[in-house]
This record gives sequence, C-alpha cells and structure tokens, in this order.
Amino acid sequence: MFRELGAYLDSIKARDPAPRSRWEVLLYPGVLALGLHRFAHWLFKGELYFCARFINHFSRFFTAIDIHPGAKIGRHLFIDHGFTVIGETVEIGDNVTIYQCVTLGGTNPTNGVGGKRHPTIEDDVILGSGAQVLGPVTVGKRSRVGANAVVTQDVPEGATMVGVRARPTLVEATEYQKDFVPYGTPCSEVFDPSTQKLEILQCEMEQLQKRMAAFAKERDEGTEDNIAEGRDRA
Repeated sequence: MFRELGAYLDSIKARDPAPRSRWEVLLYPGVLALGLHRFAHWLFKGELYFCARFINHFSRFFTAIDIHPGAKIGRHLFIDHGFTVIGETVEIGDNVTIYQCVTLGGTNPTNGVGGKRHPTIEDDVILGSGAQVLGPVTVGKRSRVGANAVVTQDVPEGATMVGVRARPTLVEATEYQKDFVPYGTPCSEVFDPSTQKLEILQCEMEQLQKRMAAFAKERDEGTEDNIAEGRDRA
C-alpha cells in the first residue's frame, strides 16, 4: 500500500513543479479528496449510501472538491487546486490531470431512469481550468480539453478541444511550440499537427454530410407537396 501511495505522490510531482517533497503533496486538496473518495466508493459499493454520502459531504467541506461516491476513478488522478465536480456515473482512467473549476456533469434522462449520464475520461487526458464535459460522452486517450471549453460530444484520441461547444483545433507547429512542453504533459510526448488537421477535416465533413442530408430531406418533402398539389388541381 505504501509503495502504491509513493508512486501516486511521485506521479503528481512529475506533473507539478511546485512541491519539494512528497509531504507537501500529501496536503494537496485533490489528494485528500481522492483518498476520502476511495473510502466513500467502497461504502457505496456496499450499498451503505448514507455513509458514503456523509463522507462525500465531509470531503467537499474541507477540500472544495465534490466527487460523487459512485464515480469510478483509476490510478494516479491529479486534481490541481480543486473546485471540481465529478458526477455519479463518471468513469476516469489512469494518469488523468484535472485543473481547477472543472465539471464532469450529467444530463437529465428523459425517461426518468438514471443510467449512464456522465462522461468517460480515458487514460492520460488533461482537462484545462474551467472545462465543462457534459453528458455520456467519451474523451479519448491522450486528449486535451482547453480552458473554459464546453464538451458535449465524443473527443477523438489525441485531440485538442477548445471553445464553447468545443471542437478540435489546429495549432501551427512553430519553432517555439516544438520546444514547448505544456504544464502537466509528459516530456516524451510529441505534438503531431497533421493528426489535428485530419480531425478538423473529419469534423467539417460530418457537418457537411448533415447539411446535405437536411437539404435532401427538404427537397424530397417539397417534391411530394408539389405532386400532391398537382393532383388536387387535376
């Protein structure tokens, strides 16, 4: 257990240049919130829902991080600073980094049945400050969600999403950007602008296909109306 804890603390030190020792990392609100969530989740699986929720509220009071006891969280999650909300059916993979004021929120089911209504965050994802990931969407491995982005659709693996209603973005690989390593990003990671460009083209193709389908539908409906009108005149 202590070896696993040490590996977890070291994983945070690798992503955050601020702490000088593991002891400092132990005081991080994200570390405390995750530790309490592990206990609350264990109670939740044992159907001790009130006790699990009590631990959840205790944790939220002291850390300003609200993690529902039902959320499933993998290894080495780093919540930097806090003020984060993680919903009941959220699933988080390994080595995910979440900055402050992020919401992993749900949608209101039309049939009144809860089910899967929160996002799935796969391995090695970084969620920027203020990002909102809403509904049962999947954020693919090694993806980046920019600050204040609002994600309401699935994110491809390795994509960078920005904007309100977020979409993939292409950043030109200047000499400065080639040498720049984003905060919280492994040093071995290489940015591939060609992959980003393909994702943008795919997104634009999907939008064009939807518009063409809507146009064809309107045309067919108009043709049927003209035929019916001609029959009425006859």
